Amino acid sequence: MKTTRLSLALLVLVSLLAFHCAAASDPPAPGACSPVLVELFTSEGCSSCPPADELLEKLDGTQPIPGAQVIVLSEHVDYWDHDGWKDAYSSKFFTDRQDDYVRRFRLNSSYTPQMVVDGATQMNGSRAQSVAQAIEDASRHAKIPIRISSVSVANAKTLRVHLEVEALPGDFKARKAEIFVAVALDHAESHVSGGENKGRDIRHVAVAESIEKVGTVEKGKNFDREVQVKVRSTADLANLRLIAFVQEPDAGEVVGASLVSAPIH
Repeated sequence: MKTTRLSLALLVLVSLLAFHCAAASDPPAPGACSPVLVELFTSEGCSSCPPADELLEKLDGTQPIPGAQVIVLSEHVDYWDHDGWKDAYSSKFFTDRQDDYVRRFRLNSSYTPQMVVDGATQMNGSRAQSVAQAIEDASRHAKIPIRISSVSVANAKTLRVHLEVEALPGDFKARKAEIFVAVALDHAESHVSGGENKGRDIRHVAVAESIEKVGTVEKGKNFDREVQVKVRSTADLANLRLIAFVQEPDAGEVVGASLVSAPIH
């Protein structure tokens, strides 16, 4: 029933919109779309999560919000791993990142599925209308231009990534902001044989393997340099996407983002 309601909500949402941005695999034309980072905290061990996984996939594939380039990231937490199924994509790192948001938003506890939009708002990840409104609101905010200008293989487990980030404006409330690079599987599928989702086949998109802080950007000073990013393997670059984003300190607002989608050349 939840999946049916989600599909109907998305159908209504898409039909009401007169136009949409380019698919996430295509860079937006200059000035056409504002990048909005949508993080989903999820788990294959959580029975409420598949509808949110489906919503994230549709946001990624259909890009339904006018003026927004929705850049998605699926972050699998590990606190469901004790309940009959260990999520192969889960990590304590993502649990800790979610905990940072719990403190930031002054929540009583973490939960799944949770979506965080541009680090500024959070909601239940299955509520399509709330998510769409948050993305639309975030797309109206000014963003720091960030560009992944090149990607190359350094060795079997390292990529060289050249980043260009414009300086923070003079009226920016913080003196510095942090630059992150996320490595994610473009797509993944699992047959869950235990836990709350036992017997289900679940599809994922933009499954985060890592999120690495690679530097900072300051007022009046551009960031333009090559950084090294660890990956599990460079053997399957065709199924990797890279997301670079600029975020205020202490899990603050995301003020810029950029995507290089699969296949990485």
